[in-house]
Amino acid sequence: MGESSTEKKGFVEGLKAEFKKIIWPNKATLGKQAVAVTIISVILGLIIALLDTVIQYAINFITM
Repeated sequence: MGESSTEKKGFVEGLKAEFKKIIWPNKATLGKQAVAVTIISVILGLIIALLDTVIQYAINFITM
């Protein structure tokens, strides 16, 4: 049931062909995207922390 060497070679060749199709970003684009992801992550983290605090206070107010 093992793969023959021609099947493995075909897989590797197909993999190489697919990697050649990838358009890799340049440094400027990569930097901009990294900054955008970082900013969005921080903003979402702050929103989640705020919602968590509000919900926690609401639950404490209801249960006391």
